[in-house]
Amino acid sequence: MTTYREAWRTRGALGWLVSFGLMSFYLALYFTEWLTPLSERIGLHDKWFLYSVVYSVAMVGGGIYFLRRHGNSRYQRLRTYVNIGVQVLLGFCVPFAMKLAGSKDYYFQYFWPLKIDYLFPGTLRSLPVYLVLYAMLGSLIAVPVITYFYGKRWYCSWVCGCGALANTFGDPWRHLSDKSTKAWRFENASIYTVLGVAIATTVLVGANQFLGGGHGTFTLVANEVQHYYFVVVGSILAGVVGTGLYPVLGTRVWCRYFCPMAAMLGLIQKLGRFRITVKKDMCISCGNCSTYCEMGIDVRSYAQSNQSFTRASCVGCGVCAHVCPRGVLKLENQPRLSGDKKRQSLRIVDF
Repeated sequence: MTTYREAWRTRGALGWLVSFGLMSFYLALYFTEWLTPLSERIGLHDKWFLYSVVYSVAMVGGGIYFLRRHGNSRYQRLRTYVNIGVQVLLGFCVPFAMKLAGSKDYYFQYFWPLKIDYLFPGTLRSLPVYLVLYAMLGSLIAVPVITYFYGKRWYCSWVCGCGALANTFGDPWRHLSDKSTKAWRFENASIYTVLGVAIATTVLVGANQFLGGGHGTFTLVANEVQHYYFVVVGSILAGVVGTGLYPVLGTRVWCRYFCPMAAMLGLIQKLGRFRITVKKDMCISCGNCSTYCEMGIDVRSYAQSNQSFTRASCVGCGVCAHVCPRGVLKLENQPRLSGDKKRQSLRIVDF
């Protein structure tokens, strides 16, 4: 493995340079129109379809890189194929075909609260009935039910475009995720704050649109909240910071610290059937599981303590189980004792 031997993967000067390039790209994408002329010239409607092409290419290249390292695992092969397939089909081909057919483009792999506007009354009124049903039933019923039985991994590691980019293009930097207690505390404070803001924004903007707008100060406030949510959360945190800092803070910056979808699914996961089981007295403390956990979970501490566990932040990528030389870890979906749902008898070291 060359994890700590390549300068661009070790948070060194070259890594910071790559990070600066990524952040600059996202700043230009979100806050300028420099891609628009090129998009129109090649028949891609607007800059977002061109970005989808770039996104897909990055995922294919990253997927090849990932499979060269972890492709001997059937689970990782299937997961990567699905990641790329969902992005190419649902993240580009289907929306592009809808646009060509003269209808509004729709991204079927996203749900509320990741796409909070999908439940806005104004958005729902603009959609055909089948998409209204898809958006509402998917976000409010299907997603929570599936997550209860299978954990958040079905979405965060198999379907979501943000997670898919992290799994493929971002894989070279997965080992850079912060494992400290301070990072865990910040994660808990930030991700649930963003979830609360997402819910509040949905209610406020939804109420204003439902009432038809035109209510003076209330409408002004609702419009301002919506605007700043999309700028701060949808652009800066999701793109500029969430992807731009891959080479510095690891691959799941957005998913771990800011994604409202990940926060909601994590709460359901804690109540559900997903867990990582540990074979007793098998851990040799090599640390591979913790090193390659993109969510910054100290998996080794659980393995050393012979404790199966469920963590709200775990996206079920399965890499911890894959890199374990003794097969100590296993991802499961089954009922468990309440003791598996929380951290017990583990020594916490504050960094």
